[in-house]
Amino acid sequence: MKKEKAYYLGKIVKKYGLKGELLAKIDTDEPETYEGMASIFLEIKGKLVPFFLNNSVLHKSSILRLNFDDVNNIDDAEALIGKSIYLPLESLPELTGNKFYFHEVLGFDAIDKNLGVLGKIQAINDNAPQAFFIIIDDKENEILIPVSDHFIDKVDRENNNITFDTPEGLIDIYRIK
Repeated sequence: MKKEKAYYLGKIVKKYGLKGELLAKIDTDEPETYEGMASIFLEIKGKLVPFFLNNSVLHKSSILRLNFDDVNNIDDAEALIGKSIYLPLESLPELTGNKFYFHEVLGFDAIDKNLGVLGKIQAINDNAPQAFFIIIDDKENEILIPVSDHFIDKVDRENNNITFDTPEGLIDIYRIK
């Protein structure tokens, strides 16, 4: 599977027990959705490699305990620690309304309720304490808007745009003559 056809779920963080089970920290608001998975993809040397599971159960709020089909000892388990976990994009449940996956809104037009079209959503940075949209306007200015329900007025999948209701002055600080 190619990485662009998959989404990042989390990372294997440590061993669990003596029989090759592993714990994975997953990045999701609904971790229970991922209990009982039959397979996952692990990123190994830049490629996504399929692994089959006997079981995946919620261990703590955002930790999954994974029991792999062919990982039966500590040494085999040790080799998988730190590997990123991916799943196919088509396995994502469809979201509606103003809920969205970050990857699905890339390229959408960003529209402000009061100012009109701002530009295109180029990326979403979720490596900071607060995730934010990176929007590039027609003059190549970078506009940053926090990913927050307070600022998102409407996600329009049909027309590929998001309408924002930003506080007065926020957009102005990014616009250069």
